[in-house]
Amino acid sequence: MAQAPVLAPVVVTGTRLGTSVLDTPASVDVVEGAAMRRGQPGINLSEGLAGVPGLQIQNRQNYAQDLQISSRGFGARSTFGVRGVRLYVDGIPATMPDGQGQTSNIDIGSIARVEVLRGPFSALYGNSSGGVIQVFTEDGAAPPSVSASGWGGSYGTWRYGARASGITGTGAGELDYVLDLTRFTTDGYRDHSAARKNLGNAKLGLQLDDASRLTVVVNSVDLKAQDPLGLTYQQFQDDPRSAPLAEQYDTRKTVRQTQGGVVYERQVDGRNALRLMVYYGQRDTTQYQSIPPAAQLAPTQAGGVIDLKRRYGGADLRWTSELDLAGRPLTLVGGFAYDSMREDRKGYQNFIGTGASQQLGVRGALRRDETNTVYNADPYAQASWAFAERWTLDAGLRWSTVRFDSDDHYIVPGNVDDSGGARYRKALPVAALRYAVNADASLYASYGRGFETPTLNEISYRPGGLPGLNFGLLPAVSTNLEAGVKARMGGGLLTAAVFHTRTDDEIVSAGSSGGRTSYQNAGRTRRDGAELGWSGEFARHWRTQFAYTWLNARYADDSTGGIRAGNKIPGIARQAAFASLAWAPPQGWQASVEGRYLSKIYVNDANDQDAPGYFVAAASVGYVKILGAWELNAYARVDNLFDKRYAGSVIVNESNGRYYEPAAGRSAGLGMGATYRF
Repeated sequence: MAQAPVLAPVVVTGTRLGTSVLDTPASVDVVEGAAMRRGQPGINLSEGLAGVPGLQIQNRQNYAQDLQISSRGFGARSTFGVRGVRLYVDGIPATMPDGQGQTSNIDIGSIARVEVLRGPFSALYGNSSGGVIQVFTEDGAAPPSVSASGWGGSYGTWRYGARASGITGTGAGELDYVLDLTRFTTDGYRDHSAARKNLGNAKLGLQLDDASRLTVVVNSVDLKAQDPLGLTYQQFQDDPRSAPLAEQYDTRKTVRQTQGGVVYERQVDGRNALRLMVYYGQRDTTQYQSIPPAAQLAPTQAGGVIDLKRRYGGADLRWTSELDLAGRPLTLVGGFAYDSMREDRKGYQNFIGTGASQQLGVRGALRRDETNTVYNADPYAQASWAFAERWTLDAGLRWSTVRFDSDDHYIVPGNVDDSGGARYRKALPVAALRYAVNADASLYASYGRGFETPTLNEISYRPGGLPGLNFGLLPAVSTNLEAGVKARMGGGLLTAAVFHTRTDDEIVSAGSSGGRTSYQNAGRTRRDGAELGWSGEFARHWRTQFAYTWLNARYADDSTGGIRAGNKIPGIARQAAFASLAWAPPQGWQASVEGRYLSKIYVNDANDQDAPGYFVAAASVGYVKILGAWELNAYARVDNLFDKRYAGSVIVNESNGRYYEPAAGRSAGLGMGATYRF
């Protein structure tokens, strides 16, 4: 019997200390980019992250609203985009300083790895860091290569791309590069859910000298998507592919975003290192909603068309020192992060004309015009001290300041000046203690204090349709405790953790209607849970992965909107499980099967309606052939093997009961690719 292979150590950067997964005193998973692309369409980040414990990542089948991502329940309230979970791409924030993020600019075709950090140590990243997802692009490598790939599947779905990678020179002046271009189109599973996205991602690395390196990252996305909106439960049962309201109002969204960043790294001497990251970007968004014309007649109504122009940028300066304390290794990290965003927000009526000549789904009269700015300024410090042979103590503190300002330019009779501002400050300490049982096992316990401010979108509307910005929203403040064990066994890594989170002034949806959501504070909440994961190669070329999450997320106080103490927080599954088995030799036939289970999800605070639980399965088969300088591959995949009807995601607290976003039925596709190495 062949001996199980020993896992190579994987260094993670989630805690900024560059330790292995085993030695990191936190719940962190690393998903390799090659594994995310193997036998997958290569379209959505959800394809490769389903096996991460504690992470609930849902494909809405709606590219106008992005994926729905929550980490241990943080972010579950989001009706669009990503909140409560911070996103980074090559060190550049994909989450704005107000806590609003998006995954639309993440390029799966060039991902080297994805790190998913959960629990108390997430607070090291400041505002809205209930969890952290970091995406890293591959470095260029020798020999240079070019490749092309494509995918075609059900519902008129196509994805095709081209990639170039390589390295020139050696030593000082060495330049490595990766350039990836992707185009994606789909007719959509549902009516009125077609989408088109063009994405470009480039990364250049220049070795300035023996101690200095410069990395340049440029990213651009052009997205146009129809918005099918949610369905009532009866509509979901009778015709899940329908989108009657969306077709009536022609709801849709366009996004154009370009950003770039520079990272300078210098090893000052044998014990000290400097890192400076600077970035700038712009994102223009236009969204057509389903607000009835009659509702827009009030002087304070902001209209049914949102037009946003955002300019954002920032910097992160960090110093790392490797020292000794009492004869034991001590690592110190100190830094300062600053991020800012300026938003020009306008609102228009989504109709023109009256009576029989009225036309919906078009830009009408101006109803809102304001300039909003937000920034965060966060100094932070960390220390890691191996104070005994098997013991390590980690501690950190981030002092986070977030400032909002709004300047209202739309002042007409009946609509007063709604200008205003708010500032939030919070000290965010973290601490962890780790004990190395032996070279293959460790135990840890950690504590962290986090907070989450409302986003600009969340303060844009007040509950009950009242005018003005909702600056009365308070930040949610959480206390996080975690204990865990990690062990190498059976050719893989076993991880287990239990956690408790107590949150004060939880921000929850106060109602969502026509694509517009208002928010309120709902007192205290509790999240208690457990995670179990195992992944590895248990025999030659056989790979398996298992993840299980149990999460009891509930309100601790009575509040408005039907909230009662003991009610479950909507949008969060109590149980989730994932398992996969793959045969993956470097050449020849490859195959995999996988299954995913999610328990029922309450869709509103009153807990009187829910999306039923479900189990879905998928299978893929492929073939890889190397012919000289060529590497060729082809594969086929079937998702939702048993054609299960279920809600892929939900719109929490949708005021008209349109909570349900149906998942696709059985779908299949074929992919192929070719790489030539010079």
